[in-house]
Formats: sequence, C-alpha cells, structure tokens
Amino acid sequence: MVIVMDVGAREQDIVVVMNKLEKIGFQGHLIRGVNRIVIGAVGDRTAINSLNLEVLPGVEKVVPIMQPFKLVSREIRNDSTLIKVKNAVIGGEQPVVIAGPCAVESRDQLLTAARRAAAAGATILRGGTFKPRTSPYSFQGLQEEGLMLMSAAAKESGLATVTEVIDEWSLELALGYVDMVQVGARNMQNFKLLQAVGRCQKPVLLKRGLSATIEEWLMAAEYVVSEGNPSVVLCERGIRTFEKYTRNTLDLSAVPLVKGLTHLPVIVDPSHATGKRELVAPMSMAAIAAGADGLLVEMHPDPQRALCDGHQSLSPDELDTLMLRIANLKAAVSGVGA
Repeated sequence: MVIVMDVGAREQDIVVVMNKLEKIGFQGHLIRGVNRIVIGAVGDRTAINSLNLEVLPGVEKVVPIMQPFKLVSREIRNDSTLIKVKNAVIGGEQPVVIAGPCAVESRDQLLTAARRAAAAGATILRGGTFKPRTSPYSFQGLQEEGLMLMSAAAKESGLATVTEVIDEWSLELALGYVDMVQVGARNMQNFKLLQAVGRCQKPVLLKRGLSATIEEWLMAAEYVVSEGNPSVVLCERGIRTFEKYTRNTLDLSAVPLVKGLTHLPVIVDPSHATGKRELVAPMSMAAIAAGADGLLVEMHPDPQRALCDGHQSLSPDELDTLMLRIANLKAAVSGVGA
C-alpha cells in the first residue's frame, strides 16, 4: 500500500501514520519525491484497511500497489531515483560509464587502468577482487590485497570504485575500501547476501541473473530496498539462451521496459553480455539509445595478457573512442546535435 500525504502535511502527521503502521507490524518507508511525500507500507493488506488512515490529518489517500515488487515500483515513486556514488550520479541526464578490468591483477595494471579510465571520462572504476569462477582452477582474485589496490587507485585518480562481493564475509571486508558493492549474476537470488547489502550504507549494483525474469530481478532489488538501502542500480548483462555466437543474449528491450516499471536507474554491461570485444561498442551505443543510465565496460591496459575476460575487454584507446561516440550519440538522441 502507498499512503499519499497532502502537500501541506506536517512532520507530526507523518510520524502519526508511521507509528500506526509500526503498531500493526508494518514496515513504513518514507519517500520524499519531487512533487509529493508518500509512505510505502509493506505488510498484510487486510490489516491496514482496519486503520482508516484516510481520516488522519495530512493523509490525502491510500492506494494499493498492484506489482509484487512494492518499494522499487513506479507506483510508489513516479520520479526517478538518483544514486550518488562519490562524485558520480547515476540516473541523471548524462550516462555514467563504469570502466576497468575484470580482475585486479597488480598495482601497475590497476593504476594504469584507473588513469586511462579517468582520462577518457569514466567516473567509476570497476575491478574484481573476489572472482566467482566456473572452474575452481581459474584465478579467484586478490581479495583484500585487491581491495587495498582499489582504494589506492581511487585516491590517485579521483574515481569512485565498485567491486563484486560474493558472500557476507567479502561484503564486510569490501565496505572499508570501496564506494559501491556489486551483487553479480550468480548471486542475484542469494537472499541472505541481498539482505546483508540492504543493511549496509553503500550503493549497490545489482546484476540480472543468468536466466532471471524481469520480475525476479526486480524482486531481488526489493530484498535490498526492504532492508533499508534505497540506493540500488540495476544492471542488464545478458541472459542465457540457446545462442552460441555470443556469451549471453543482451536483452536491450529490458532497458525501457524496466525503466517503466521501477524508479531505480538501469545500466547495461555489454562486455559480459556479448563476450566479444568487437561487439562492446555497438551494443554500448544501442544501450544508450535505448535509454540506459550508464554502462559497465571492461577495459584492460593489455587485454591479451589479462588473467580473465581479455577477449571481451577494451584497450584504453578503444575506451577513448567509445567515450567520444557515446557523447556524440547522447547529444543526437537528446535533440541537441553532435
């Protein structure tokens, strides 16, 4: 349910409503939008009907939410949420580019990647420090050493940082080093981890699962937001289909569809979606044209020597070119002209 407050509602009116909800076991989530204040009430609908909230001072109306995902739905908040990650703002007019290597391998590798990413115009540095790999013999990441390198790279470059966490232990470790945590495709329905990142105060990058429906993806975001963390960025990274020529099948229709269903920002990872370096740029352009709020792109100083995913990683020069093309495209689709 959504309790819509009057434009002139007082703070004490809001407190009264929140207290009544709490007494019957509801979770009340206060959302201050651009044009109105609403309270998202999560719990048994029949119980809330007995409160007669419409008669309380400051209450305009009570509206049921039809979607199974309540707090992330546009039914509860029509204006789009902006997620601030250090100096970057995801969900605004300009697309945000997150760039960096699949895995943190060494100090020189990461600092070089950070310098080139910043010079190209990216605002967030990605780097895997905990790597969930299909094979137990593949490189698993530098873990805390990698996190320390991420912190050093952030200080030198001025970029915000994001890394994937794979369990509650890695989450606790990462919180002291990075600005944003990522829940990867394999952990999209790791509900204990979702609840844990929901209790932290860092923005969360939530990737779509390998075979997840859009509803399952949004319900995963609901887990995070319901624990008190509203700063969730959704990332489309392709889904598993019968196609063999690409790593996954990039579902670009999900971008405008999901942006119509939720107030959360949506970005696209063309690197994991395609698995081919030559497809990253065209799919990046298509994602921006479809309305994506940003991109998550793998870039390695020397892709041929990368310990993982070198075949889908851009070189620094290729990232430079892509950033220029994105700027021209964004100007064109905004009607300004390149």
